[in-house]
Amino acid sequence: MQIDLRTVSIEPRRKAFDHLVRRFGDKPASRYQEGSYDLQATENLHYRPTWAPEQELYDPELSRIRMQDWQVLKDPRQYYYSTYTLTRARQQEATETNFGFVESRGLIDLVDDELRTLAERVLVPLRHLAWGANQNNTFVCGYGYGVPFTQPCMYHAMDNLGIAQYLSRLGLLFGGTEALDAAKLAWLEEDTWQGLRRLVEDLLVVRDPVELFVAQNVALDGLLYPLVYERFVDQYLAQRGGAGIAMVTQFQADWFVESRKWLDATLKAMAAESPENAAVLNEGLGHWTVRAQEALLPLARLALGDDGEGALEASAVDLAARLQKVGLTTEGGN
Repeated sequence: MQIDLRTVSIEPRRKAFDHLVRRFGDKPASRYQEGSYDLQATENLHYRPTWAPEQELYDPELSRIRMQDWQVLKDPRQYYYSTYTLTRARQQEATETNFGFVESRGLIDLVDDELRTLAERVLVPLRHLAWGANQNNTFVCGYGYGVPFTQPCMYHAMDNLGIAQYLSRLGLLFGGTEALDAAKLAWLEEDTWQGLRRLVEDLLVVRDPVELFVAQNVALDGLLYPLVYERFVDQYLAQRGGAGIAMVTQFQADWFVESRKWLDATLKAMAAESPENAAVLNEGLGHWTVRAQEALLPLARLALGDDGEGALEASAVDLAARLQKVGLTTEGGN
């Protein structure tokens, strides 16, 4: 008996869901498109929120930013649940390897006592700030509009929770639970941290989701991460024997570079929508960047001494140049 094997090409009856065909044309859709576009609930929302009856359950008018189509806020990383979790799982494995290497070889104990104490005072209290960023991005996800905007905010929230946990683990390396208790006391009482603490608490009550997105993720984080993880950890500490500390904070440095692509793309799309949007964004950037600089100045001086103010100013210059590329400025308010 002879068997002939033939390849049969089966043409699917539909290449994509109807809503994706209407948006992208009659062609196969990517998993990111299927998991992100036109999924925002817009009708039959049952009732207005009992805690805010003047608004809809999902209300685009909660923000001063107006978009004709919120679906244009594409994440260039194309993160949906699967790609996000797979990427973070790989990074988690790398971070676990770094922690294991540092712990097994006692690299933290090899750091000069004075330098280790300084690193502990600068880094461990930041876990409380990262928790605040987690709460703020959760709010943006809950009250923002359009899945391409809110979905990555939820991922950003969970990333900040992970960063808080990494910083807690670093604190345990420095001095066990006593280091965590000392960091909490510093966050609550030490003068260095009170400006940042007040800023975080003020952000917790900002009701405009896009303003909060700008204040937390662009203004505050845009100054904090280059100052702390680039200029303090990767340069100041690493050059003085603190390479082990740089290893266990590598995720934070890499994460900031990665997330910046999404933040800048979102700002660019919002600003390009209308001059009114650009003016609102510039106003928020101006106000919250000034607040963030004032709050971070004591931390910069603690970390880098006399060079701290210059390092913070350099971070501000870098942020301004970054925003200029998307048509925005940090000089729009005060």
